[in-house]
Amino acid sequence: MLKIQEIRELIKLIDTSSIDEFTYEHEGSKIKMKKNAVLEGQEVIQSVPSAPAVQPAQQPAPAAAAPEAVEAPKAEQKETKDSQSAGAGSFVKITSPMVGTFYSASSPDAEAFVKNGSKVSKDSVVCIVEAMKLFNEIEAEVNGEVVEILVENGQLVEYGQPLFLVKPE
Repeated sequence: MLKIQEIRELIKLIDTSSIDEFTYEHEGSKIKMKKNAVLEGQEVIQSVPSAPAVQPAQQPAPAAAAPEAVEAPKAEQKETKDSQSAGAGSFVKITSPMVGTFYSASSPDAEAFVKNGSKVSKDSVVCIVEAMKLFNEIEAEVNGEVVEILVENGQLVEYGQPLFLVKPE
């Protein structure tokens, strides 16, 4: 069986390689890793005004009420599509390229790399993700304005986890 340190090394190697899927089997143990790169670690999303979410019914609805329950989500989906096409701008997610600890600044007493409203360019450092005692500077890879910081300083982050929302220029 692999030790946790060896698994972390494998994750790092797979993360930096062009391999999208990796499977390792040995003596009845199996490790399977997949990564999905969208625009090299970025994912475009549409901003949608917040609307109350429709909660699924806790108990099955009677057969007579079922058609109404099915129709309500369709109407909401149409409304959401209309609001997206009405010019609600799109944002780009800057995601974590690895598992590690998120740091908003280079040291505890230093100022944060970016704040809400900060302008960034493709090569701007937006944060540091520490993995296995290595401090990796994460670049924006997009020109724009930071709209929202999605994680807290010192928080553990996963591979592919959104860190920032940026309004592209």
